[in-house]
Amino acid sequence: MEKMRVYQLARKLKMPTKDLLSLISEMGIEAKASLGSLSPQEVRKIEKKTTTRRKPTPREGKEAIRDPVVTFLGHVDHGKTSLLDAIRKTHVAKREVGGITQSIGASEVIFQNKRIVFIDTPGHEAFTAMRAHGARVTDIVVLVVAADDGVMPQTIEAIDHARAAKVPIVVAINKIDLGSADSDRVKRQLGRFDLSCEEWGGETICVEVSALTGEGLDHLLEMILLEAEMLELLGNPKGDFQGVLIEGEMDKQKGAGSTLLVREGILRIGDILIGDHVYGKVKAMINWKGGRLKEAGLSTPVKVLGLSDVGHPGGIFKKARDEKEARRLAEQVLEEERKKNLWKRKEVTLETLYQEKKEEKKTLNLIIKTDTQGSLQALGDVLKNLENENVRINITHGGIGEINKSDVLLASASKGIVISFNVGISGESRNLAKEENVEVRQYEVIYEIIDDIKKAQEALVEPKYEEVIIGKAEVRDTFRITRVGVIAGSYVTEGKVVRGSKARVFRGSEMLGEGTISSLKRFERDVSEVSVGLECGVNIEGFNEVEKGDIIHIYEKRKAD
Repeated sequence: MEKMRVYQLARKLKMPTKDLLSLISEMGIEAKASLGSLSPQEVRKIEKKTTTRRKPTPREGKEAIRDPVVTFLGHVDHGKTSLLDAIRKTHVAKREVGGITQSIGASEVIFQNKRIVFIDTPGHEAFTAMRAHGARVTDIVVLVVAADDGVMPQTIEAIDHARAAKVPIVVAINKIDLGSADSDRVKRQLGRFDLSCEEWGGETICVEVSALTGEGLDHLLEMILLEAEMLELLGNPKGDFQGVLIEGEMDKQKGAGSTLLVREGILRIGDILIGDHVYGKVKAMINWKGGRLKEAGLSTPVKVLGLSDVGHPGGIFKKARDEKEARRLAEQVLEEERKKNLWKRKEVTLETLYQEKKEEKKTLNLIIKTDTQGSLQALGDVLKNLENENVRINITHGGIGEINKSDVLLASASKGIVISFNVGISGESRNLAKEENVEVRQYEVIYEIIDDIKKAQEALVEPKYEEVIIGKAEVRDTFRITRVGVIAGSYVTEGKVVRGSKARVFRGSEMLGEGTISSLKRFERDVSEVSVGLECGVNIEGFNEVEKGDIIHIYEKRKAD
């Protein structure tokens, strides 16, 4: 009989891993993690003990075990989407262009007769945005780290976002098929962030995988189910419905489409829903495969048609008694938001205008249009974070769907730029943009938007210059030449004298005047510069009061860092 891992024995004994770990501790066997190994003797001892224990009673109350909801996070290009595609075994058109997942959706996988729900996000910003709007959508985060690259800046950010949300992390070390892969180095790096792998004596589940070859994928799914078992995820299938908005998008033909994840109760066709300012009757429900549903239970993601608008990812939806009550509640929320925005609006006074002018802070006005609410929110957050001390970023308007004439006219009025992400522009709107001299920029990659906005910020700010003294010269004699003026016969004591540079003339500590060096000669010969230790003749345009003994400071203006 070979050694057996704790979770494997738990399944053999048909008992929760958590309970088995408690039993192992009670029996005085050295504390083990869920991936820890047990000797054949320990296994027999535990099996004997469990036969004498009373079988656990069925779970009391109305709560039931629900399926885990999982999100993949990690550094760009480490293979989050490829890994998810490989798990789903679909390998359909990839959702990454240039390294970022471009829309939020949901999918399901059946493994070992158990269901796992996967939520796609465009990064940890959207992950946190969902949480900020009232709900923890995710039960488990799979942190994807490339075996060749190791821990990168966005890996660290993803760790911080997961911890802030108090969501457990399972590590997937991807790309182990590469010759440059070094899983041990990755594990050492993770240890610095208190993610010590179980096989190294820590408490973090780490799985080595390859999205390309499929190696380790089943083991990763097994570990996700193990983590879910340890978490004892519960929901009430018979309670009042509660759903979380994962994504919202506006379709020209179908109207608002909202992807909801059922957290409590059951959602059925015909139910009246209310969430923030959004309400309406559920007219249709579509699952991740595109099939129609009549009802959706715990941990089921469904696209709901029939709601009045798209909401904020992370928003909580509940059932209302009827459409009249739902409309009243939605209008109440809108009124509260309107009052809040009025209160936040900055009062414009002569003092504030003067202060803004004094600070000389530039404003970049943007109109942004995206394909989904999640993308709109994530992009808006990213752009606001680009603000600096010199340039304020003002999102004049943000919306879902293609660029229309209203967007162009708004950009024209606000002297702004229209930025679109994964949406088009009608020919009519494009022609209007040309007439109004409005710049329209279309993107498929968020990072390209960031780069271009940074360049625009730099262009808006007038560069600051600083004066740098590049040389000094002592006047030893003067000569007056008709139609030229005074020539200062000088000796270069420091640096160099350069024709075309600016010069200031000092007599003691007093500055007498300044001007541009218009003529520079050495022994009757015109030269462009004269170095230290040499004599030269200097003419300063517009200043002829120079005398023997004066000191000329030569300087130039350089762009400040």
